[in-house]
Amino acid sequence: MVGGLMVSTGMVLASFGRTIMHLYLCVGVIGGFGLALNLQPALTIIGTYFQVKRPMANGLAMAGSPVILFTLAPLNQFLFDSFGWRGSFLILGSIVLNCCVAGALMRPVNRNTKPKSGAAPERDRPSAEEAASPDAREQLADLLTGKHQSSRGCLSKFIDVSLFKHRGFLIYLIGNVVMFFGFFAPVVFMAPYAKHQGIDEYSAAFLLSIFALVDMFTRPATGFIGNSKWIRPRIQYFFSFAVSFNGVCHLLCPLLPGYAGLVVYAVIFGLAFGMVCALLFEVLMDLVGAHRFSSAVGLVTIIECAPVLLGPPISGALVDIYGEYKSMYYACGVFMLVPGMFFFVMHYFNYKRLDKEKKQSVAVHMRTCEEALKPKMNRDGTRAHEADR
Repeated sequence: MVGGLMVSTGMVLASFGRTIMHLYLCVGVIGGFGLALNLQPALTIIGTYFQVKRPMANGLAMAGSPVILFTLAPLNQFLFDSFGWRGSFLILGSIVLNCCVAGALMRPVNRNTKPKSGAAPERDRPSAEEAASPDAREQLADLLTGKHQSSRGCLSKFIDVSLFKHRGFLIYLIGNVVMFFGFFAPVVFMAPYAKHQGIDEYSAAFLLSIFALVDMFTRPATGFIGNSKWIRPRIQYFFSFAVSFNGVCHLLCPLLPGYAGLVVYAVIFGLAFGMVCALLFEVLMDLVGAHRFSSAVGLVTIIECAPVLLGPPISGALVDIYGEYKSMYYACGVFMLVPGMFFFVMHYFNYKRLDKEKKQSVAVHMRTCEEALKPKMNRDGTRAHEADR
């Protein structure tokens, strides 16, 4: 709710701006901070509400963004033509107040409520990463023995810095940092690229609507597929394919001629983009577990700010240097394809390590149970022998 108020305030204040620095402060700082307050609670609460069908829930939740993008591209043009940029900011400020309504609907979960019988095993079962990783076993041991780790400073109360020792988190972070250099730039330059080919403004803006429409239906469909029993146990491979698919899509874009070619690119790009967005936070939750997801997504979004901010300006610099957009799309394709291949390779080895650690954990547990049962069996055997006498 606070985030929605901040975004609305930033938009309204921007309508009174007289300088570009005023717009940077209102839209960029105030509005951006408000959106951050909206994003992380919304992502965290999905993991709290849903366990069995969490990928599907993430896909449906992420489908809201392309709905707005589908309507906002032509709406912004209409508002600008009808009311000017000041009036547009005022109207958009009133629209984003609906974030407060969404925040009011997010209620705490009653932990005492018993889950349904069909969902209980899945809800109580730890993920493969949680069950097998040494970090999880150490944390569990600390909780059981009541140890207080006083060496951790005040920072650890808000951010789980031990995630930087987490194998799956580091794989996710390294790949995503490279990926985000080329993730948003094709969306930003889609309409300018169309105008550069001599297409009128409304037809160029309509490409974004086509892209958003396909994206809107792809996200819940991806969540449904990711929730299937064939995909979810190895959902990291699905995410790797989605990232690689984006890279191939951008590499092929300059080869598609005319407006019809751009429409085909917008459809394929919407499909690829929607797959990545639907899986982006689900795979992180699958890697680190729901109990560490809040800290993990906070760290990831902080570090990813750099490539998100630098990606479009670097792409724009390529356009200025070479005087055309092909080099920009080739660069974005490489930025997406390389981390996609990286994810495939690293998750293959990560899954092998997880399976090995899980087998070792099961073996240790069985050995511990056998050692605990031996004294009892010996006592029972002694009593039976004495009774026979």
